[in-house]
Amino acid sequence: MGKCLFNDKWLEDEKYRGWLKKTASNHEARCALCKKTIKLGTMGHIALDSHMKAEKHKKCVSSQASSLPISMFSSSTSTSQPSTSSNAFGSFANVATLKAEILWVFQTVSRHNSYTSNEDIHLVFQAMFPDSECASTFTCGRDKTAYLARFGVAPYIKKELISRANKDAFTIMFDESMNTTTKTKQLDLHVRCWSTDETGTPIVRSRYLGSQFLGHSTAEDLLEHFKEGTKELNLRNLLSVSMDGPAVNWKFMDLLQLEHGEQFGGIQLQVVGSCGIHTLHNSFKGGFEVWHVEKVLRSLHCLFNNAPARREDFTSATLSSTFPLSFCGHRWLENVPAAERAIEIWPSIEKFVDQVSTKKVKNPGNASFDTLSEARKDPLICAKLHFFVFIARVFQPFLEKYQKDAPMMPFLWNDLEDLIRSLLKRFIKRDALPSSPYKLVRLDVTDQKLWLGTKDVDIGMGAAAVIKGLSGAKGRVSELGVLQFKKECQNALSKICKKALDKCPLKYATVHNMMCLDPRKMYSSPDECLQKLKRLIEKFVLDKQLTGGISSGDVISQQFEKALSNEAKSLEFANFQPSVSRVDTFLSQNLSSYTDLWNFCKKLLLLSHGQAEVERGFSINKEVETCNMSEETVVIQRLICDQVKVCGGVTKVPLTKELISYCASARSRYRAHLEEEKKKRETEENSKKRKYVEEDLKELKQKKKSIREICISLENDADRMAEQAESSGGSKMATLITESNSLRRRAKDKHKELIELDAEIENKIVELTKLS
Repeated sequence: MGKCLFNDKWLEDEKYRGWLKKTASNHEARCALCKKTIKLGTMGHIALDSHMKAEKHKKCVSSQASSLPISMFSSSTSTSQPSTSSNAFGSFANVATLKAEILWVFQTVSRHNSYTSNEDIHLVFQAMFPDSECASTFTCGRDKTAYLARFGVAPYIKKELISRANKDAFTIMFDESMNTTTKTKQLDLHVRCWSTDETGTPIVRSRYLGSQFLGHSTAEDLLEHFKEGTKELNLRNLLSVSMDGPAVNWKFMDLLQLEHGEQFGGIQLQVVGSCGIHTLHNSFKGGFEVWHVEKVLRSLHCLFNNAPARREDFTSATLSSTFPLSFCGHRWLENVPAAERAIEIWPSIEKFVDQVSTKKVKNPGNASFDTLSEARKDPLICAKLHFFVFIARVFQPFLEKYQKDAPMMPFLWNDLEDLIRSLLKRFIKRDALPSSPYKLVRLDVTDQKLWLGTKDVDIGMGAAAVIKGLSGAKGRVSELGVLQFKKECQNALSKICKKALDKCPLKYATVHNMMCLDPRKMYSSPDECLQKLKRLIEKFVLDKQLTGGISSGDVISQQFEKALSNEAKSLEFANFQPSVSRVDTFLSQNLSSYTDLWNFCKKLLLLSHGQAEVERGFSINKEVETCNMSEETVVIQRLICDQVKVCGGVTKVPLTKELISYCASARSRYRAHLEEEKKKRETEENSKKRKYVEEDLKELKQKKKSIREICISLENDADRMAEQAESSGGSKMATLITESNSLRRRAKDKHKELIELDAEIENKIVELTKLS
């Protein structure tokens, strides 16, 4: 008698079940989990199905499946065991093969390849590596790649992320962008929580959590989708929400604060303003709108983009093969290369426009060329572009420093203050600049009494050189024109600073007090840092974000004072460089021995300084999107891409036992999903059929009602005519009797129709009962 070792996955295979039906009478089966031997008999597959449904077997599966090695799924059979191909069970029976398939899924998704590109890939690998056992059992075609990604890898990544976030406080970051594939607005949600790097050091990471797809995006819509996207998180631990600055987002924030307080006993979220990087981009845009610089830069690119004939005309007319760069309309400060290229090729553009006007070159005849023709008439266009570049470069160091995921809030106040002061010095009198940062935020930069004289405005060396050349020997610009240009530069600077001061995070006390975690400040100004930390503690106590209240706050401040007296005296604190080291890693190494203090600092370091990480996700969106891609697939691929990026590459993704277990059971979940989809389709079809039957039944009943009314009317008319015939005589009586009989015959026919209708109605009722 032969014996075989079976498990749940074997029984899902049709070949194995078919073998059981044919030869099971001479065999026994031993369950891999329960260690129970079952006599199969002539109904072996039914015997095993019954065993699998037993409570004891289910308990064994739930308690042991996550910890069992994948090799447990391999077969242990005698020579009489069924002959199954390696493809039937090989991918799950061999740990090495399953790991290879998981890595291939990561590779496919992170490289943004289609699932279809993996069709017949196992044949290629077998041809490439004929002596490899792993390659011989590797099967990761289109369908398998899809279900491993959807039901194995992605659910595991999300489960791990949610589990990690729910352990402690976290911050949610969100932003929305148009998804050109689904034609909906895609609301991306990122969770900012504590994690570890490859060395096991605690660090703050922002991880992609998921996306919501919406049409309307009112504050109420955003709140509904926000709650849907974060329903698996413990929102009691939510510390703050990071966003950019449209009015709808601030209304959403008010609604969220109100609901959050009601749900969690008055707990309030920390507010540190909207994204400082977005604010600076929008402020810069507001300053230069009056000159329509963006219109010129867009037209330059559009005129020659995807226009081979026009490019050839430009090259032959100017002997230049350098062409404009594209302009980014929502990140104005990143357009320095586009503006510099425009300055470089402007003499060639002037020559091209002149040759078109003299009809030596064909007129493009579009709006872009008309815009450039108008700009050609402005002698100060190059000076304006130079000023554009000059001011953008003032912002450049700040952007480079803060477009990162590492915690930067402790340095934000000082860096923003330095940036604003740098701009103000270019058009405001030095003695009018307040020394206090608080007064600087409230400074009225539109007050022209504080402005420098027009001649003293700093417009940059490039613009000054252009003006000097134009007002010198050539005399193309008068002195009045130069003064007018400088006045416009002053107005532009005023608008930039006004918008930046109105909306930037400098107006929030939490941002100012976060300076206490700057190691350099802790070394140089310990008393000031202590006072700022106490203010932060008071704010957290007031917002009910600090467990233990004031008494816990006293312990934290005492530990911080002790840390300032001991650890902060080290030169490591004085020499700390945010551009080189991470403040979260640095503080964890130096403050982790102060338990209460470090737990509070961990919360502070979760506060987000901007949306750079969320914005980068939209770039990944464009790479991931393909024609007809579903919304769920977008989320799955984003989760996998995020995991690969965090780990530093496909080969560095840890293939844990839990991940392998998730992927090993992906096929069963896939089959369950197909069954659910099938049931949904059947339910939908039944609902449609039921709806049609109900409509038919309603029609038949209405028809029956009408015919019955006609019958009654015909019989009444026949009776009336018969009565009239009785009182009449002669030919009239005969006519009335004839008409009465005719009406009775018609009524009889209608009664037959009613009988037929009753039968039809009865049939429809029976059909409706079957569909219930």
